[in-house]
Parts: sequence; structure tokens; C-alpha cells
Amino acid sequence: MMEKTIFFDLEGPLSPQDNAYEVTKLIGKEGTFIFEVISRYDDIISFDGREGYEPGDTLALIVPFFLLHGITKEDIKKVSERAKIVEGAEYLFERLQAENWDIYIISTSYEQHAYNVGRKLGIPENKIICTELDLERSDLQEDIFPLIKKAQEDIIKLYSHIDNTELIVNRLDEFFFHQLPSLGYDIFTTRVIGGERKAEAVRAIAKEKRIDLREVIAVGDSITDYKMLKEVVTHGGIAVVFNGNEYAVPYANVGLASVDIRFLHILCEALVRGGKGAVMDVVTEWEENRVGFEKNPADISDNCITGDIKDFMMEQKRKEPFPYFHNLEHAGERRKEEIIEIHKRFRMQVREEAGKLG
Repeated sequence: MMEKTIFFDLEGPLSPQDNAYEVTKLIGKEGTFIFEVISRYDDIISFDGREGYEPGDTLALIVPFFLLHGITKEDIKKVSERAKIVEGAEYLFERLQAENWDIYIISTSYEQHAYNVGRKLGIPENKIICTELDLERSDLQEDIFPLIKKAQEDIIKLYSHIDNTELIVNRLDEFFFHQLPSLGYDIFTTRVIGGERKAEAVRAIAKEKRIDLREVIAVGDSITDYKMLKEVVTHGGIAVVFNGNEYAVPYANVGLASVDIRFLHILCEALVRGGKGAVMDVVTEWEENRVGFEKNPADISDNCITGDIKDFMMEQKRKEPFPYFHNLEHAGERRKEEIIEIHKRFRMQVREEAGKLG
């Protein structure tokens, strides 16, 4: 009997809030400029393969600005309390828990946010891998704060040049990798759970449980997830990109674009019933027959839907956009570009302002 194990990214699949982005708004409108420029920098150097740097290390790079403005862990908790849960997530987790799935959340988010969302979904802290954050730095030299303030001023000016890769990389490299270290500040003191560290977490859990990755499902949506998705695909498992962007879609083997994540349960049920082959059959049938399914959900065959979800769709009467499933293993480059555009539409609807971030 297979060990039913599923890994979720948090921001995107489970909660629309980008918590760190919202926290920077405590600085004021300029906080959004700081976050967006640093997020852009993160995208650039992640895909350049900067040694020792992982996608999502934005959450380490913004810490000096939290320190400058006196932002605390309590502030992060308060911002997290405003976070919504993605439609259908509570239903999905109730079903998975009732069916004895072992559920893990592997999140770039700060622990204050990850534990809050996990608690709402009934996931204990020992099943959540996330970023630990220290904002009580007594070791900082006093002259570091004028340096951070000057960098903040320059980054705000860079916002109007956010597409100028050279300008952004030159100024932020100088600040993060030369000026701060010269005063004894190491940005990597904050170990962010993103990129390869998410893949490492998946491997470590699988090893501890003595399971093969071909038996698992991983769910992500962004640049911090692509290595986790790729790891699961490489070992024959199911990697689902949910309302993903151009950084994540190419590395998954299943796409789900929807305002409601309960539809993921269809794939979970298929995996238990018939392994990866059954999942890909369901996805392909949805993709090929989506127009007919939307016209009359009652005609969806039982192997492509659960009874609960069919009832839900019949009751909805198409108030919400009909979901898309995509078989990404069969998608060429041009088709993937079309799929990315579909996902981006749903992404912006679900995540709103945070949807534009990498």
C-alpha cells in the first residue's frame, strides 16, 4: 500500500498573501518599491546561478530594512493575521487528512506566517519547514544604519529603472556583497527555505519516511519552487504547478489553473487509484474535453472527478472560472507559453498584487 505524501508551497497554493511583501508596506509606500526591486534582483541572480544564492533569498535581503525601521516578529504576525486562505484549501486539507495523507508545508515564508496559515489548515508545526527569522540583532555596528538608509534611498530611485538589469545588479551587489560584509553583516545569517533548500527538504523527508519520490505529489507556483518541482518530476512523481508563472510552469508535469484548489483532490485520488499513469490520464482527459465538461459537468466521467467535486460544480452554476488541467509532459515550447498565459490570468485573480512577483 502506497504511503500517501504531499508537499505544499504556502504562498500561492494555500494563501494569496505574499507576507514579506505586505510586511515591507509597514515602511510606507516606499516599502513596496524596495521589495519589488529586491525581488527583481533575486530573479536575476537566481537564474544567473550565483554561487551560494537560492531563489527566495529576497527574504534575507530585506531583513536589513526591517532592522532599520524597527519591524518586529509581532508586526509580521499581525500582518499574517490578515492573510486569507485560497478557496477550497480548507476542504482539500479536510479530505486529505480524512484519507490519511501525510501533509507537509515547505515554505519560503517566515515562520510567523507559515505557522499561522498551517494552524488554520490543521497542520502542526513539525510538518512545516520554513524560514526562521532573527530580528533581535545585538551584534550590529551602529554605523551600519546610515549605510542601510543610503542603500534604501538608492533602491527607491532604481524602482523607475526596474527593467535595467545592469543598474540593479551593480548597486545591490555592492550593498549586499561588499558594503554589508565589510561591517560584519552576513545576509545569509537568515537561511531562507527556497530553491535548492526546498528540494533538500523533500529529499530528507522522503529518506526519513523511506519512500520513493515517484509516490509523492508536490505543489508550487513560483521561482522558489522550481527546483522542488523538478526534483519530483525527475524521480517520476507528480509535480503540480498551481496558477504558476514562467519560472515554475516549465519544471512541473501537471498544471492546474483555478481560483479554487479543491480540484487538486481529483489528482490525489487518481494517484492512489492508479499511480502516475492514472493522474496523467485524468489530466489529459480534462485538457481534451474541457469545453464539454464546462457545458455540462454532469457528463464528466467518474474516473475524472470525485462525487463531492461534481456536486460542487453543479451547485456553482459556473459562477467562477472553470478550471484548467494541463499535461505539461506533452506540451511543446509554444504550448507552454500559452499555458503560462492562462496560469497568469488565474494567478492575478487569486493573488492580486502579489501575482506579479517572481
